[in-house]
Amino acid sequence: MNEQKADLLNKLYSSVINLDPDMAEKVATEFVKNGLNPLDGIEEGITKGLEEMGGKFNKGECFLPELIMAAEAAQKGIKVFEAKIKQQGEKRKTKGRVIIGTVAGDIHSIGKNIVATMLGVNGFEVMDLGADVPTETFVNKIKEFKPKILGLSSLLTTTMPVQKEVIEALIDNDVHDNLKILVGGAPVTEEWAKEIGADAYGADASDAVIKTNELLK
Repeated sequence: MNEQKADLLNKLYSSVINLDPDMAEKVATEFVKNGLNPLDGIEEGITKGLEEMGGKFNKGECFLPELIMAAEAAQKGIKVFEAKIKQQGEKRKTKGRVIIGTVAGDIHSIGKNIVATMLGVNGFEVMDLGADVPTETFVNKIKEFKPKILGLSSLLTTTMPVQKEVIEALIDNDVHDNLKILVGGAPVTEEWAKEIGADAYGADASDAVIKTNELLK
C-alpha cells in the first residue's frame, strides 16, 4: 500500500472515531480524486472506524450520542464513495439483502437508523422502511425485495407484541421459510425473541451486525 493511500485511510478511520462528518466527506472526496478504489475507502477506512466505535460502545467507553455521530460521519463518507462507484458502473458486492423497520405504533428510529447504517457499511444491501411500519408493508416488501434478513425494532413495551404479529403474518403469507428474523429495541430481550419465534436478538447496533453475520452462516 502506498503512503498516500495509507494516510487517507487513516484519516477516514479518524473522521469516524472523532465524530467528524465534514472531515469524512472531505477525505472521501480527496480519496476518489486521487484515483483510489472507493471500496477500499469504505472497507479499510470507514468500516474500521465504526467497528472501533462499536467496540467502545459495548465496553461502555462511549455512549449513544457518540455512536450516532460516528454513524453520521460514516454516512457522509459513504455517500461520496457510492456516488463514485455508481459513476464507475461497479456493483459493490453485498453479503445479502436486509429489510429493517420499526413496527407499527412506534415512531422511534434512532437505534434502528444506526443499525441500518452499520449493516450497510458492513456490506449488506439494506432497505430501511422507517418507523411506524404497518405489518402489511413488511409482508409486501419481503415479497418484493426477497431479503435474507428482516430486522424488527420496537422501543416501546406496548409495541413489542407487534413484532410477534409481523412474524405470524409472514407465516400466514408463506414468506417466512427462507427468511431469518432479528429483533431488537430497548425493552426487547433474548427470552422475548425466542418466545415469538425470532431467529436472533440484537442487544445494540454492534451486536445486531454480529448476529446478522451469524444468521447468514
